[in-house]
Parts: sequence; structure tokens; C-alpha cells
Amino acid sequence: MSNYIKKIGIKSKIAFQKSLNTNFNKKNLVLENFNSLIRKEKNLILKKNNEDLILAKKNRLKENFVDRLFLDAKRIENIRHSINEIIKLKDPIGKIVSSWKRPNGMLIQKVSIPIGVIGIIFESRPNVVCDVSSLCFKSGNAAILRGGSESINSNKILADLFQDSLVKKGYDKNCIQLIENQNKKLVNFLLKNMTNYIDLIIPRGGKKLVKKVQSYSKVPILGHLEGICHIYIHEDADLKKSINVVLNSKLRRTTNCGALETLLINEKILKKFCEPILNSLINKNCKIIGDDKIIKNFSGKIKLAKEKDWKTEYLAPIISIKAVKNLEEAISHINKFGTMHTDSIITKNIKVAKKFLNGVNSAIAMHNVSTQFADGGEFGFGAEVGISTSKLHARGPVGLNQLTTYKYFIKGNGQIRD
Repeated sequence: MSNYIKKIGIKSKIAFQKSLNTNFNKKNLVLENFNSLIRKEKNLILKKNNEDLILAKKNRLKENFVDRLFLDAKRIENIRHSINEIIKLKDPIGKIVSSWKRPNGMLIQKVSIPIGVIGIIFESRPNVVCDVSSLCFKSGNAAILRGGSESINSNKILADLFQDSLVKKGYDKNCIQLIENQNKKLVNFLLKNMTNYIDLIIPRGGKKLVKKVQSYSKVPILGHLEGICHIYIHEDADLKKSINVVLNSKLRRTTNCGALETLLINEKILKKFCEPILNSLINKNCKIIGDDKIIKNFSGKIKLAKEKDWKTEYLAPIISIKAVKNLEEAISHINKFGTMHTDSIITKNIKVAKKFLNGVNSAIAMHNVSTQFADGGEFGFGAEVGISTSKLHARGPVGLNQLTTYKYFIKGNGQIRD
């Protein structure tokens, strides 16, 4: 088992070194070929995905897992669109981030470089193979992918197609590798014993997976644990806009990590806002859990919230709703119960919005916008390898430019230090 993983690590290191000085346009040719192969082999991809879906239903996997696993013609076109968007992006490597000259004539340049070998551990979503492979390769990194057993057939066909594209354009196919062995002990070994081969681990999946990665990994980690996202409706909010943004944030896709989980409403507008907002959610078959003030201001029957509800990422058509006295209480609640992922305010008051944006600890802070926009594609990144809530290195969607680090180039003419 250890030899199997180490061989993958060695191959990744070699492939990374080979591709370091690659021509930018040549890298795009690989992505263009990969995109064409996805279109050409669409029926085979759907066939393999269906094999995964049959097993998932047989094993009674949760509905949100099955939704993330599912591919159809539309989702495949979305994958191809993301790859096209990545192709359009400028090369993130070799950019002079900043440059300055010292009094002694030395020129110092801060220059972007790849991170190295990136390990991605993920669940369910086959599109991760395409997004990660495209982003890592274009940013000059090698990638080792370890998907869940529930999506092995989908992952394998997509990884094979990417490797075919690499070989066709003269690259080492090991720039992208999929760990096909599904022995769970391999993940532990990967996290604990691969520091000589892997430079960064990015987990994409549920709380259980991310916690395990955080507990075991000796390799640096980039990612987020949960997406407990909030919207605060301020007293100066527009009702129609509030309803539209809340419905989209909660129900567009409930399994997204950017889906709304807790709604905060200023108590001054409960009489006007509570009834229409809650009814609009209930009419869309969303279950509501509210505090005592919300219950008093709503004619229907809803469940009374407990403290654990403010800490829950439902990933389902369920929402917890709380009344708050003011902006300060809203910010305090978000910073206490949130996960530094994505939080939004709805208000016409620009000063209040600015205080909110500066006050919440979120990686993504929004004003009058659906939390579902917490996505690399929507940021113009083409795609993402995940969302980071870390305060070090990258925050928010991790796209092409976030998969780089930097080094300093110092150029002189024989200067020596006194």
C-alpha cells in the first residue's frame, strides 16, 4: 500500500519538474483537447456516471450525495463551459507581482510560481476531476486526485480523458493522477506520510471528511469545514428584493456550501417582512425553524429553534430564522455561529452595508446578493478547486491565481553587504 502511494508521489514530482517551463499556449492546447474529448465521449461519461448512480441508490446514499454525483447533458455542458473559461484566463505563472529598486542598485522582484504537487481529496462530485485537473495543470502544478468510491467510474473516465490529452500534446500523463485504489487506509497514509511528495492538500466534501483531513494531515491544508451561511435583512431593506435573494440563496441548490442556512431579520420589520418571507419559503416546500419572536410574528406553525440550529449546516430545504435587535447583534451572531464562509446583508443603507462587510469574519461578505454566488465560476475564475475560509494564503474561491505562491528574484551588479 505504501509503495503504491509513494510511486504516485514520485511520478507527480517528476511530471511537475518536466512541465515547469511550459509554454502557456501549449498548456491551453491540452485543455482544448480535453474539452473536445468530453463532448466526443459524452455518452460514455453518462454511462459510467449511471453505474455510479445505480450503486449509490443501492447503498442508500443521502439525497445530497446523489445530487452532487449526478451528471446529465446540461451538467456536462457546464463542465465544458468552465474549461473554456479557464482557457481564456491569463497565465498566472511568472508574473511580476511587485518590483522595486534599493538604494544600492539591487532590483527586487516578487514573482508568481506554482505551488508544486497538490493533493485533492473529494466526495461525490465528478466535475471536481475536470475543474481541478484544468486549474492545477494551467497553473503549473501537478495533481493527485482521490475521489470517493461512490464516484469512481465517473472519476476514472474523466481522469483518463485528461491524461489522453496530456499525452497527445507531449506532456507526462502523470501531471494528473487519480488514485483508483479505494482502500480507505490509503487516505491516512497520504495525509501522514507524503510530506516529501505533496505540497498542499485541499479537501472537498462533508464535515466528516474535512475533519478527518484536518486531524490527520501533516501536509498543509487549504479548505473549509462547513458552509453555515447567513443573510441579515436590515430595517432599510426592500421586501421584494429580500424575498428573491432569500429564496435563491436557500433553494437554488440546497447542497451547495454557499446555500443559506440561517436568516436574521431586524425585529423592527418583523410585522411587515416575517409573513411574506416565511410564506414564500413554505410555498417552495422549505421547512422553517424559528426563534420565539419569529413564531409570534407568523400565523403558520413552525418549529421552535434551539441553539444547535444556529450551528447546523442543513444542506437541505430547511432554514433557521432568528430576529435580531440591530446590526451589531447580527454581526455578533454571524461571527459566533458562522464558519467564515459566505454572509450577506440586504439593505438600501450603504453605511450600514459597509459596517457589515467590514464586521463579519467571512471569507466572502456580500451586499444585496445571493449567497449562491460563492463560486469560482461566478467570480470569473472559470472554476474552483474549493472555497477557503483560511486567513492565510488564499481566501474564498480558490481558482487559477490562488494556486500559486511566489519567490523573490534579486538582481544586482556585484553588490556586497557592509
